[in-house]
Amino acid sequence: MPHFAIKALPFTTRISQGGRNIIAQDQARASNFLAGLHPHGPAAFHKRHRAHWHTHDHQSAEGREAATGVASAAAGADGSVDVTDAAVTYTMSVGVGSPATDYTLLIDTGSSNTWIGANTPYNPTSTSTDTRKTVNVSYGSGSFSGTEYTDQVTLGPGLVIQNQSIGVASQAQGFTDVDGILGIGPVDLTSTTVSGASSVPTVTDNLLQQGTIPVESIGISYIPTTSTTDAANGELTFGGTDPSKFTGEISYTPITSTSPASQYWGIDQTITYGTDGTTILNLTAGIVDTGTTLLLLATDAFQAYQSATGAQPDSATGLLTVTESQFNEMQSLFFQIGDQTLELTPNAQIWPRSLNSSLGGEDGKIYLITADLGSNSGSGLDFIDGFGFLQRFYSVFDTTNSRVGFATTEFTDATTN
Repeated sequence: MPHFAIKALPFTTRISQGGRNIIAQDQARASNFLAGLHPHGPAAFHKRHRAHWHTHDHQSAEGREAATGVASAAAGADGSVDVTDAAVTYTMSVGVGSPATDYTLLIDTGSSNTWIGANTPYNPTSTSTDTRKTVNVSYGSGSFSGTEYTDQVTLGPGLVIQNQSIGVASQAQGFTDVDGILGIGPVDLTSTTVSGASSVPTVTDNLLQQGTIPVESIGISYIPTTSTTDAANGELTFGGTDPSKFTGEISYTPITSTSPASQYWGIDQTITYGTDGTTILNLTAGIVDTGTTLLLLATDAFQAYQSATGAQPDSATGLLTVTESQFNEMQSLFFQIGDQTLELTPNAQIWPRSLNSSLGGEDGKIYLITADLGSNSGSGLDFIDGFGFLQRFYSVFDTTNSRVGFATTEFTDATTN
């Protein structure tokens, strides 16, 4: 049974939010997570659906076929469709119905409902069924409400899902550049979102149940954004991993037991700064989230980071900024996650300078991607490793085994910014 890679193809970057809006949207999303609005997560899924499929704790770039029992997805193989970098998030084109209408959807590990209709209207076809149930989801940074349908959903060649639950928005706020969301979190995150249903199957849940993929996991490869011109920029692999996209080994860590981070893709990590190991954040829980743009740290950790770097708030963008001489003296952030240490280099800590104008910033100025979460540590969700962080590593979201994995890539140490 093969896994399927959703390959990157050329894109045109779309970003008009501005720095302050990006921070506000990320912080609003964080507040939503902190409120624990979803009462379940991957750990709850794992308790009810004990995995019959197991792998070793570490997975190297070689021999992945033997570990997963599936074939590697080669470039150009079936299952290759657009994964688009919109500079602050990733989106992909998803077909709904037969014949399919294509919708541009935000790829979101922080939610699990798939919905459409924020911009492109929904066109029911012979595969569409109106369940007459209402659906409502709030993301903090946006929301939608509407009606649930079941329909055929096409993620790519070979990745066709029958009778997938989708929300069709009658109202949507905060989604001006996309048609909706492809929710790839665990199934329990749909709890209470659809009237008369305790939960609804997600796209990955259905891919597993319908026998398309052998395990409910997604491998994600992102490439650092550096330009508004066309570029190859990312890949999703459903049901396995793509060894060509990472170096060394994938190291896995279990979902944290600390609430509310445990209700999402939550992990435990320690963050230090520099070779002398200045503590930024002691061992604590937070989440990994593709739908958050920045690296968010609890207020006290953010202040420690600001002190360590000498950065100052920028009046125009709201982001931290450093001078060229300060940047030359900056050191790496080290993330201890399980038995693995991930290094976020100084270059990886800054916003791409070629995209400064999209922030409302100045050409040539250096802005940092770390921002204030909005609450002090000890809340049970003290960091969000967002899009900016994930661009430098390969990540795996494994619902079946209730864990998150990371590996280095050729872009981990890149000096692209």
